[in-house]
Amino acid sequence: MNSKLFMQAITKVLSGIILVGLLLFLPAGSFSYWNGWLLIGILFIPMIVAGFFMMKKSPELLQKRLNAKEEQSEQKAVVVLSGVMFIASFIVAGLNFRFGWIVLPNWIVYAAAVVFLLGYILYAEVLRENAYLSRTVEVQENQKVIDNGLYGIVRHPMYMSTFLLFLSMPLVLGSVISFVIMLVYIPIISKRIRNEEQVLENGLEGYSDYKKRVKYKVIPWVW
Repeated sequence: MNSKLFMQAITKVLSGIILVGLLLFLPAGSFSYWNGWLLIGILFIPMIVAGFFMMKKSPELLQKRLNAKEEQSEQKAVVVLSGVMFIASFIVAGLNFRFGWIVLPNWIVYAAAVVFLLGYILYAEVLRENAYLSRTVEVQENQKVIDNGLYGIVRHPMYMSTFLLFLSMPLVLGSVISFVIMLVYIPIISKRIRNEEQVLENGLEGYSDYKKRVKYKVIPWVW
């Protein structure tokens, strides 16, 4: 096992847990915010398991995803806007718990947790199907168009999985207001996809033909 890669991955996960905990429990004013613990569990436990699997089966892919940094200014703006969206959503969810603004029934929270885990499973399948999958918008050396599996249904199945993950997350936290904030993800990801497809059409052979064969971007028969 690559010890340097292992430490880098563990550091990122621990940093993520601490950051999410601060954003949730400080506004909540209490560690009894059980929705926060539920989200941390379903978010980071599968992430750790997937990280160990990738470290064993595909350390290059793990390394690439850990070190990914956007180079295009347009995509940097997308990353910043996404960060602001998450911070606002988490803080509002904590405040919603503290002040009891809108309390969702537990069955909605648990149903959202199931949807979140389904989104994780879908994301794992995308990673399995596409060895070229990157966190940044780029065309890699020797990259080929993937058009089977989920990529035969929609052109961006990774974003389909993130839709499930991100839109279920505020409901796991029990906050309708946070869900409304997370809807900002739709125009954000639309902007990213538009730029990404321009890059792929210009730099990836066969992508224009692939777009003609697979009509839908993210949601089958809808978008």
